[in-house]
Amino acid sequence: MAISTRAKKKLRIMVIEDDADLCDYLVELLTEEGYEAAAFQSPVEALERMKNKVYHIVLLDLKMAEMNGVDVLRKIRKLDSDICVIILTAYPSVDTAIETMKQDAFDYIKKPFDNEELKAAIKRAVDAKGLIVDRSKEVCQEIGRRVKEMRKKRNLTLKQLANRAGLSVSLISQIERAESAASISTLTKVSSALKTKLETFFKGL
Repeated sequence: MAISTRAKKKLRIMVIEDDADLCDYLVELLTEEGYEAAAFQSPVEALERMKNKVYHIVLLDLKMAEMNGVDVLRKIRKLDSDICVIILTAYPSVDTAIETMKQDAFDYIKKPFDNEELKAAIKRAVDAKGLIVDRSKEVCQEIGRRVKEMRKKRNLTLKQLANRAGLSVSLISQIERAESAASISTLTKVSSALKTKLETFFKGL
């Protein structure tokens, strides 16, 4: 089944590739396909952006001057254990293939690649990961991520936050995992417990 343009626009793809020309090419190709795409030549900058914005798929080059792609993948997994990562490399080897698969890479594509091959890999990722989500689900995921991040910065357990907010541990856990859409009343209690402003959860969404 073809992916509708409307659905694709809900998907954000990050390209981490130190070849500037290939970055531009991939962003143009992905944008034409209807995806929201951003490219980073610096893995460090890409990882920093990933802390503040939700991406669904990463196209990751393995051989970069600033940082080895396998190391980048390990750092990505620390930030997001579920994000779909497709490896791009001009230097395929059994060792790197095994190492990236250990880090749960979704696919491994040799460069130079055919456009249709890349598009097919993305389509498989969309189907396998169930990546077409509605906007409300995406908002819940981002709010949950922010709640969890702020809780951990304050060195609070789920139980401690729940006690401070006067809510159940189960509800806080469901909000962080985006299994439950939090009401404004609930988020007001959470923001008060975290000593932050309510709008912090919604900024940029």
